[in-house]
Amino acid sequence: MSITSDASSLSQEGLALQAATTADEVCAVQLAQRLSLPVLTTGMDLVHFTSAKAVLVVSGQALYLQQTGRGAPGPVGVNFGSAGMRHRSRSGTSELLGKAVGHGKKIPLRVLDATAGLGRDAFILADLGCEVVMCEREPVILQMLHYGLQSAASSSDIWLSGVVQHMRLCSQDARYLSAKEIQGMDVIYLDPMFPQRAKSAAVKKEMALFQMLLERSADPQDADALLVWALQQNTARVVVKRPSKAPNLATLKPSHCIEGKSVRYDVYVHRKLL
Repeated sequence: MSITSDASSLSQEGLALQAATTADEVCAVQLAQRLSLPVLTTGMDLVHFTSAKAVLVVSGQALYLQQTGRGAPGPVGVNFGSAGMRHRSRSGTSELLGKAVGHGKKIPLRVLDATAGLGRDAFILADLGCEVVMCEREPVILQMLHYGLQSAASSSDIWLSGVVQHMRLCSQDARYLSAKEIQGMDVIYLDPMFPQRAKSAAVKKEMALFQMLLERSADPQDADALLVWALQQNTARVVVKRPSKAPNLATLKPSHCIEGKSVRYDVYVHRKLL
């Protein structure tokens, strides 16, 4: 696939890919071939580019998604070593999530994150000492996770590289996992996409990008079916992250809830964690 600046060949609803520098061009072309995306000329100004809604940018060990056009917010990527992630790993948020999955009741606790997204909750769980398998079905988000994990694993930060050793990425819909692959998992964790939960500008831009990607490859309304599937698996519990005032998924009442200021964790208990 050659590098092109032919904007007319791109769909208004689609994505494109760009190398941040000439040194990134080989990786960019290889990734574009895997994702079936057109490649923009290196250095093309995305502020004036409107033939695609967003561009996936390869920049060294980083891979991020950038909306195009004037006034577009900053890029969205997977950066486990960011200041925000470091703050969250030491905040009360991690305590609520840990309590919901049953952290401390079994060591090690094995969690299947069936809706990995940008991997932030998975990282928090790994930082707590859980062994986490992340499933992500959207190809672009999957590649962003892959880059984020590689970058963290090669970091000179011992804490960061150590945490991601407890994370494994699975490139498929969790519902296609075999019984053997799910065997041994203690908890299934679900965090469906809900734009109404967004409050800050940073969250809103991420949700907008996620919705665009989900429109490309999946039905964003299948959260109910995902919970029904999860409850059929042989795990000790299922945990669902929800906006605080949102209704229960599939109208199924949880065993109990862990309440936060803006989100809650619905916990469906099958048996004790042993």
